[in-house]
Parts: sequence; C-alpha cells; structure tokens
Amino acid sequence: MDKRKIKKRVRGSILFAIGYALSPVSWYDDLVVNIPLAYVFAFPFGLINERFFLLFLIIGYWITNVIGFMLMHYGVKDIVLKEKEKYTRKDFIKDVILSVIYTVVVVVIFEIGWAQFPMDYFKR
Repeated sequence: MDKRKIKKRVRGSILFAIGYALSPVSWYDDLVVNIPLAYVFAFPFGLINERFFLLFLIIGYWITNVIGFMLMHYGVKDIVLKEKEKYTRKDFIKDVILSVIYTVVVVVIFEIGWAQFPMDYFKR
C-alpha cells in the first residue's frame, strides 16, 4: 500500500472515531460527550435569559449529533472508498432525523427535572 492510501485510511479512522464519540450511536455519548458540550454551548445564552437555555441546549445537542454523523460518514468513505463521494442531501436528512429523535429524549429529561439550568441550583 502506498503512503497516500495509508494516510487516507488513518485520516478516515480518526474522523470516524471522533464522529463516533459525537454521534448518538455510542452508548456513552449523550451522558459523557454531547449533553455536556450542549450544556456548555447553552450556558451563556441562559445567562442572557433563562428561557434561552433549553432552546440553545437543543441546538447545541443537534449540532454535536449531526457533526458526529457527518464525521463518521466521511471517515468510513475515506477508509472504504477509493474515490470521494459527496455527502448527499439524503444523508444529511437522515442525520437530522436521528438527531431529532435523540433530542426529544433530552427535552424530556429536562422537562421532568432530571437536569436543569445550572444557575437554578443557586436559587435554592
């Protein structure tokens, strides 16, 4: 195997690993990676107005999930395919639908009170 193929496979493997960590495919992802990233993303907006917190938590969560799916997709293509294929509209729609499903779960977690805006802890 020549160096370009090895480099392409290594790059694809790294992209896939990062994407896997960000995507909801991994069992630990939401608790350890996506929700904390979304939480950090939403926190400044919650300081502006507490009502913004959940909205931007959802937006941040979607962003991490969709990026995760896209990185996995690109990584697998680098590993498997000889030529690059485009990330299609169909691929993007599928990734967004999966993210919406997982987002509903996160919203339910916040709505039933298992998680909340961090500043609420100080109001007690």
